[in-house]
Amino acid sequence: MTQATIFALSSGQPPAGVAVIRISGPATVEVIKAMVGSVPAPRQASLRTIRNRNGEILDQGLVLYFQGPNSFTGEDCAELQVHGSRAVVNAVAQALRDFGLRPAEAGEFARRAFEHGRLDLVEVEGLSGLVSAETEMQRKLALQTGMGALSAQYNGWAERLTYARAMIEAELDFADEDDAPESAADLIDGDLAALIAEMSLASASAKSSEIVRNGFKVAIIGAPNAGKSSLLNAMAKREVAIVTDIAGTTRDVLTVDLDLEGYLVRLFDTAGIRESDDIVEREGILRAKAAARSADMILYLREAGCGSDVFEDHGIPYLSIETKADLHSENGLSALRISSVTGEGLDKIRQAIVGVARETWNDGSSAGNERHREHIALTSQFIQNAVDEPRLELKADALRAAGDELGRITGRVDVEDLLDVIFSKFCIGK
Repeated sequence: MTQATIFALSSGQPPAGVAVIRISGPATVEVIKAMVGSVPAPRQASLRTIRNRNGEILDQGLVLYFQGPNSFTGEDCAELQVHGSRAVVNAVAQALRDFGLRPAEAGEFARRAFEHGRLDLVEVEGLSGLVSAETEMQRKLALQTGMGALSAQYNGWAERLTYARAMIEAELDFADEDDAPESAADLIDGDLAALIAEMSLASASAKSSEIVRNGFKVAIIGAPNAGKSSLLNAMAKREVAIVTDIAGTTRDVLTVDLDLEGYLVRLFDTAGIRESDDIVEREGILRAKAAARSADMILYLREAGCGSDVFEDHGIPYLSIETKADLHSENGLSALRISSVTGEGLDKIRQAIVGVARETWNDGSSAGNERHREHIALTSQFIQNAVDEPRLELKADALRAAGDELGRITGRVDVEDLLDVIFSKFCIGK
């Protein structure tokens, strides 16, 4: 069945200085000829008068043509760069409908690129991340993923699995031949063990990349009235949490997102930890402890001059902080002293958070996501089964399963059920 020709506004919503309307599909050439008179030379911008099917002038703008398969989607594509008013965009969209084109669904351009082999699923995920990136580190991570470096790693692993399986099957099928290896298992088991080790390192790296994508979680923990909500407001530079002198004001976990030197930092304000008979406050304290356990870093606060509280070490990087320094003189304790009123010490907190966040980042090498980690873990298990299996037939079968599992990361094997989920995360026109 012939695939429909689609169109979408790929730039921001009008009004804007320029609007970019993308077209992809088999009717692209015919529609461009009808609207602007002729098809421009591929990849060369041409200033044209744009008309509807009745010959009415809609606008004057730049037209670009990308001939398939050398286009983003692998099909014939075009872009109309017109003035970005709602009236112009609506008129051009209606003209395209009149020519029989239909509006694209979310992610449909990227899906066609995948279906035509222009992108694999890993590159698609990188492209999605690039479109949605809000911080510099998210941009770098998405760009590295979308540029194919991660796919190259996975494809390299797949080639080694294919070679190992070929060696085993050669011994099975051609054991009587002179050029067949005498012991395929002896030749491949060492590389398979090395492959398992590489996958383990990659999974650890994928965890750090998830922190960059989803945010570095920092929990603010301490006793009631230790200044937790004041610190949250000071770091956010706006009134996020209610601040009063009444102990136990914060009952739930409040969150604010910060961009600190390119890192997305998610700061959690929590209920003061103490013994309480109030059922609502007790629930807030339970949530505070849960936030501490799931955090990537803890800011432990206590009011300066009020002694040292017992801090429950969760095995997570933490910073001990004395608050309300504007109300208390120096008392010789080694904790960082801050004041949310004067701003004293806040820069040091930011530096400390960024320092710990930076330690989790490894320049994006081998960086995947949770989906990748799950498939890598299963692939590693199948490879280990192959290494442990003395029977060549079952060893070959385990390697086949490992190759199939690895192929699900890039989309080469049995991923139909994933496609709707992945491409639905794109905006219209991408």
